[in-house]
Amino acid sequence: MTTNSNREFSSFRDPSGCVFVENNDVYRRIAPSYFEQYHALMSALYDELIKFNALIPHEEIHENEQEILIKPEKIPFISYPYEWSFGELKDAALLTLKIHRRAMKHNLILKDASAYNIQFRNGQPVLIDTLSFDFYNEGEPWGAYGQFCRHFLAPLLLMAYKDIRLNKLLSLFIDGVPLDLAASLLGGRGGFFALQHIVWHSKSVAKHETDGRKKSKFKDVKIKISREKHLALIEALIRGIEKLKLKNVVTEWGDYYANTNYTPESSGAKSNLVREFLKILQPVSVWDLGANDGTYSRLALENGANVTAFDIDPVAVERNYQSVKKSHEAMLPLILDLTNPSPGIGFANKERTTITERQEPDCVMALAVIHHLAISNNLPLEMLAAWFASMTRGLIIEFVPKEDSQVELLLATRRDIFPNYKQECFEKIFSGYFNLKKKENIEGSKRVLYCFERKEK
Repeated sequence: MTTNSNREFSSFRDPSGCVFVENNDVYRRIAPSYFEQYHALMSALYDELIKFNALIPHEEIHENEQEILIKPEKIPFISYPYEWSFGELKDAALLTLKIHRRAMKHNLILKDASAYNIQFRNGQPVLIDTLSFDFYNEGEPWGAYGQFCRHFLAPLLLMAYKDIRLNKLLSLFIDGVPLDLAASLLGGRGGFFALQHIVWHSKSVAKHETDGRKKSKFKDVKIKISREKHLALIEALIRGIEKLKLKNVVTEWGDYYANTNYTPESSGAKSNLVREFLKILQPVSVWDLGANDGTYSRLALENGANVTAFDIDPVAVERNYQSVKKSHEAMLPLILDLTNPSPGIGFANKERTTITERQEPDCVMALAVIHHLAISNNLPLEMLAAWFASMTRGLIIEFVPKEDSQVELLLATRRDIFPNYKQECFEKIFSGYFNLKKKENIEGSKRVLYCFERKEK
């Protein structure tokens, strides 16, 4: 059933099995070498984790001597830790630790602690790697401790104590932030918690870089840690991470809707138009580009769509995530710079893919964003139209003219070198890629909202 063409590229690292896609459904093949661990998981721990929404549920398709085939529930949009807000990374870290703690009650452990094994579903983190479990052997230390510190603890401490944007380091280091780098950047911040798990840990790694064991004069002596100390380590990590908070963070767009030039009447008129256009397109999946705190994203939720809400501002995304977390909405807030979106990274640039390789949404909403792309970032309208058409069939986009106060602010400190940035040029260029379904002036403003559908090739 599985072939090289439909196998998930990033699953090549795990000898226990692989993930592949067939007819838009996700499957996981489990190799015979992992049968014993899988059956141990399914005997009791699986039901516990499903009850607490900690592990992605699956349907068992078949089992024979060559393989066990399962069909996990599909996550609408796969995201990566360098796209998460502080709260998302923190909750993913806590889930990883709490799953490990619960697994130990069944003499199992998490054999790895990769942030990429966690995804988000309705505002909650969930483990998607069913093959992450292994047997606990009395006295063995947690082999994934170092990976946990690189993938979760180091970026969390850097975000909390240095700069909220430093989780972007995870896009440079695919196996997590090196601990010596984190220690250097922290510069003594983070107290004893950081000293113990980052600074001392990094020094220990450096000291034993070529030595996985302590050696005595007569024989190799494996490092031992009792179950009690093992659990104490996990509890200490949980308590330390739970205390981490963002402090006095101010960003450019964090309070965007408090400073918008919309009146309550024009804002209401815009909302009504977005609702109307969503009913025309009837999307199942929606990307909201420049979503801020998700105010307009929620209109797509009202229409029954699953929404990925992208914004460049980490505080706005954090605010949106905390709201989604409380309401369990079918929305995933993510940090994304539209002028420098997530690249393909890892081996052959395919382990972690671009946003457009992960999903083609039925509709993209680009509200109050095109003037930032065209004027602040010098992106030609032709390139923008082609880009939007490459990613979606439906487009709801707001044109903000030069007469708008927000554009006047952008042009106040620079020369106007944008002669084609006007409504007639916008309509002509976008009509080369899309059919216009409807357009309406937004009452009380100079802006225009468009509903487009991509032309068939």
